[in-house]
Amino acid sequence: MKIAIVGYSGSGKSTLAGKLGKLYMYDVLHLDSIHFSSGWKERSDEDMITDVKAFLDKENWIIEGNYSRILYQRRMEEADRIVVMNFNRFSCLVRAYKRYRMYKGKTRPDMAPGCSEKFDREFVLWILRDGRNKTMKKRYRDVMQRYPDKTVVLKNQRQMDDFVSTLESLNVL
Repeated sequence: MKIAIVGYSGSGKSTLAGKLGKLYMYDVLHLDSIHFSSGWKERSDEDMITDVKAFLDKENWIIEGNYSRILYQRRMEEADRIVVMNFNRFSCLVRAYKRYRMYKGKTRPDMAPGCSEKFDREFVLWILRDGRNKTMKKRYRDVMQRYPDKTVVLKNQRQMDDFVSTLESLNVL
C-alpha cells in the first residue's frame, strides 16, 4: 500500500502520517525533513528528488507533504490512497501554534535535526494567505478530480479522527 498525504500547513499531515505509519508499520517520509538541513537551510531540489526516488522504490510507503516540484505527479499516480487535508485556515493556524508551544526550542520528530520549531510572521502569513493561493487550491482540486476513486478529503479534526478510527477497526485503506 502506498499513501500520499497532501494539504495545507498545520492541517495535521505529519500527525496523520505518523498514525498510519504505526498502524500499518510502513516507513513514513516527511518531505519537510528532507527539504531542510540543520538551521532551516533549504536543500537543493536535486538532492530531494534523489531521496524521494529512493523512497518511492519501496513496496509500501507513506509520503506526506506538498512540494509540487518534487515528483508530485509521480507520487499521486503511484499512491493507492491520497489523503487531502483541507482544513480551514484558522484551524490550521491554531494547530500550528499548539505545535509550536509543544515543541518550542526543540526539533519535531518529523523535521530535520537542528530545525527548532518556530512560529513567526512569515509562517503565519503562509498559513493564512500565501499557502492558500489559487495555484495550491487548483492543485488539490485537480488531484480530487483526477483520482476520485483513491482520494479522501478530510476537512476537520473530527473527520480525521473518524478516518483513523475506521482504519483501525477495519485495518484497511
